[in-house]
Amino acid sequence: MAPRPGSSRRPEALRSPAQIPLRPAPEPDDADTLTPRIPLAAPSPSVPGGFLPKAFAREVVPFRVVAFREGHDRIGVHLRLLSPDGAETLHRLEPLDDGTDRFEVCVALDELGPWSFRFEAFADEFATWAHAAEVKLRAGVDAAVVRMLGADLLRRAAAQKDRPAAERRRLSAHAEDLAAPDGPAEAALAVATDPELAAVFRQRPLTELDSVTGWQRILVERTRAGVGAWYEFFPRSEGAVRLPDGGIRSGTFRTAAERLPAVADMGFDIVYLPPIHPIGRIHRKGPNNTLVAGPDDPGSPWAVGSAEGGHDAVHPDLGTLQDFRDFVGRAKELGLEVALDLALQAAPDHPWVTAHPEWFTPLPDGTIAYAENPPKKYQDIYPLNFDRDGAGLCAEVLRIVRHWIAQGVRIFRVDNPHTKPLRFWEWLIRTVNAEHPDVIFLAEAFTRPAPLRGLAAVGFQQSYTYFTWRNTKAELEEFLSSLAEETADYLRPNLFVNTPDILTEYLQFGGRAAYRIRAAIAATAAPTYGVYAGFELFENVARPGSEENVDNEKYEYKLRDWAGAEEAGDSLAPYLRRLNEIRRAHPALRQLRNLRVHWSDDDAILVYSKHLDAAFTGTGDADTIIVVVNVDPHSVRQTTVHLDTRVWGVEPGDPFEVEDLLTGAVWTWTDHDYVRLDAFTEPVHILRVRELGS
Repeated sequence: MAPRPGSSRRPEALRSPAQIPLRPAPEPDDADTLTPRIPLAAPSPSVPGGFLPKAFAREVVPFRVVAFREGHDRIGVHLRLLSPDGAETLHRLEPLDDGTDRFEVCVALDELGPWSFRFEAFADEFATWAHAAEVKLRAGVDAAVVRMLGADLLRRAAAQKDRPAAERRRLSAHAEDLAAPDGPAEAALAVATDPELAAVFRQRPLTELDSVTGWQRILVERTRAGVGAWYEFFPRSEGAVRLPDGGIRSGTFRTAAERLPAVADMGFDIVYLPPIHPIGRIHRKGPNNTLVAGPDDPGSPWAVGSAEGGHDAVHPDLGTLQDFRDFVGRAKELGLEVALDLALQAAPDHPWVTAHPEWFTPLPDGTIAYAENPPKKYQDIYPLNFDRDGAGLCAEVLRIVRHWIAQGVRIFRVDNPHTKPLRFWEWLIRTVNAEHPDVIFLAEAFTRPAPLRGLAAVGFQQSYTYFTWRNTKAELEEFLSSLAEETADYLRPNLFVNTPDILTEYLQFGGRAAYRIRAAIAATAAPTYGVYAGFELFENVARPGSEENVDNEKYEYKLRDWAGAEEAGDSLAPYLRRLNEIRRAHPALRQLRNLRVHWSDDDAILVYSKHLDAAFTGTGDADTIIVVVNVDPHSVRQTTVHLDTRVWGVEPGDPFEVEDLLTGAVWTWTDHDYVRLDAFTEPVHILRVRELGS
């Protein structure tokens, strides 16, 4: 059933340069089962499986549809939008000049909640007449017939009561000019090619043969669901102190709060905490994932639960629940949100194991199956089994999530969601967001493409991706284009550069250049990215035979001298600070779908741009960023880059200025330009496009 049309007022925060006055909504002829004269196909945004497409507030969304008709007559396509509060608007789509019969209009939707939209196609009488008239009048063919047809069309348009009076008088005057039997051909041609008259009919077209799609929906969520810079740290390491006997006293929420100003000063928006709950003692892992832990080894936070409590408790070494609330409050004062890990698994001594053995998988010998990701084994973790008491387990997880929401948490990073049923996540996210629409779930799903995308489709607001393993120019071109084009309607990538589990060979052996390269790409290619603590200290030594840091923080405390490293110039923190400043200053970087890959003659020079039209920036000026990266951290590269400057409205060959936002250098460029990038000094250009002399 179609939504009830609301008022015709414009939603205050809806932005579209193609918005036009409302016209009555055509209704489909339900009795006609044949293909309409103007078929409409492949409407988007859309999600495979019929799930709801998503956008974040102030995201510029391309609405597209395929439309065509027989012959050469012109057609027009409109997008009709209904906001969550019932406001109705109409937008004109433009044909994409790619031979696919696709039409597109971009709209920024700021009002949160579910929007409804549909496409409406029609035979555009004026555009058809104007095109034929121009061709025939220039050729001196059928001039009299052309004039009569035009006069009739303009009279009918002038008779429409919804047109302004001045517009109706103008149309009538043009009709009389065309109807004059001895009028010169030049006058009729001037009417047919008058851009102001064409604009009148674009605003209020004269139509026939209307066809419509069914109503569809798109969910608009808060901006932080799609835009943000994440910083991960372990509270137990922040403020940890080495004791005289060589042991280490854990940091607390209070000491960890002292690290928050530095995180905020680097420009991050979200501080993400691994699990903060009691850690199991049975089969606790020791340093570097060894099977035997000493009496003072803290264990992995992902081995949740002990005699001190489970998922609704805080580790006693970190403090109390009130201490955690104070930590969240301090973060808020600094403009930071706290994201909490949701790890749905249990240590062998978690209270669930004795209270609810039906939530686990028993083995024939009477033991419980522990978690595995061959060849990895997690003897300190029992996975949950949703097939034995799904209802009870769902109720408990919902209780836990509500508990942490009550403590001020609105963002959850979900550990290994692909090891739980898809329908469980669909239910949980839908239930939580019905109560708290501002809650965000990030899927840590390093898995096959189908389940990764499936998790995004059923509701996860953000997703980890394969970014850490996409390092060459060719890999990054394909990967980034796919994120911006193929899955952008529902999968929002969070480009974490590293994690406690992931220290790729690129970072291990790429030196400091690799860290700058990866951070710059992550910060500019997607509106959301993340950094795990220690990245800014170039921690690049791996445990032999693995992609994990040696002396991994998952299994021990990590004592770091943040301030000392920065004072000594041995920290990447100033570089991260500058990247985040650039992100905040340039709205084009806070969009996902606008990424366009360009070309270079060198197989290690990656080139892409992000452009945002003036209608969407909020400043009245367009915003264009070009990123040029030497992805080989071991070399100096020089080459020619080739840009499709039409993306930002510059004709090929025309000059324009670019300013390097990292170094301040300014150059005059065209669509073909020389670059030299030294991995050991400046491996990246982040260029702001500006007019000559600005």
